Amino acid sequence: MITLPEIGEVIVVEGQSDRQQVLKAVRADVLVTGGSRIRKEVYARLQRVAKARGIIILTDPDFAGGQIRRQLTDRFPEALHAYIPREQATSEGDVGVENTRPELIASALLHVRKPGSDRLPARFSWDDMTACGLAGAPGAATRREQLGAALGIGYGNAKAFLNRLNALNVTREEWEAAIAKLEVGPS
Repeated sequence: MITLPEIGEVIVVEGQSDRQQVLKAVRADVLVTGGSRIRKEVYARLQRVAKARGIIILTDPDFAGGQIRRQLTDRFPEALHAYIPREQATSEGDVGVENTRPELIASALLHVRKPGSDRLPARFSWDDMTACGLAGAPGAATRREQLGAALGIGYGNAKAFLNRLNALNVTREEWEAAIAKLEVGPS
């Protein structure tokens, strides 16, 4: 019998199919937002569990999932974040947590990121992005996608990716180790 990892925080996902797939991966309580139009009752429930146990936001790696993540982060800045790379969450053109293999969901939930303080100086700059071929270079999007997967912070356009690097407390050591493993070199 396989023992699933246990997660103490409440995991927040978009839909019931996502919830079912998460429960195949870990033992946890899972709360469903019901999409981007989050009802007052759901926010009230989230407020209670965020104070009592903490929450982990796990949304689909697509535009709508990004919007929901931002909405939740605005209301719950202390929430933890788990990211699944887009290619691991895609099946027949459909992108979502529900398409992700349980072991990949478990890995994402065991490698959550906590947002940093706004008062901390930024560790990474635009110069870092361009020097590593992550912005303004051929293949930059692919490199950001690979680096985001390696760091567990997900994909974003160049500006969003830079903001995420700093907001989610990625260290220089993590950055350098992940950059060294990138499959596509800068042009």
